[in-house]
Amino acid sequence: MLESILLSLLIGAVAGWLAGIVMKQSGSLVRNIIVGIVGGLLGGLIFGQIGTGLLGSILTATVGAIILLFIISLVKK
Repeated sequence: MLESILLSLLIGAVAGWLAGIVMKQSGSLVRNIIVGIVGGLLGGLIFGQIGTGLLGSILTATVGAIILLFIISLVKK
């Protein structure tokens, strides 16, 4: 249980960091984790299970986080 929570936070942090680089946005680690986790949920809803394992989870979460950052940028304008 604790291991899966920590793994989700790690995947969220990596995905949020990658999404920030792709979208050319900077943010704190906490923001990156939140964006990555929400992006993981969003990516999971949109794409389902693309791949299994760590790489598939990071890819899905990163794409979801990029979509989330794009939507946030549209709302801010």
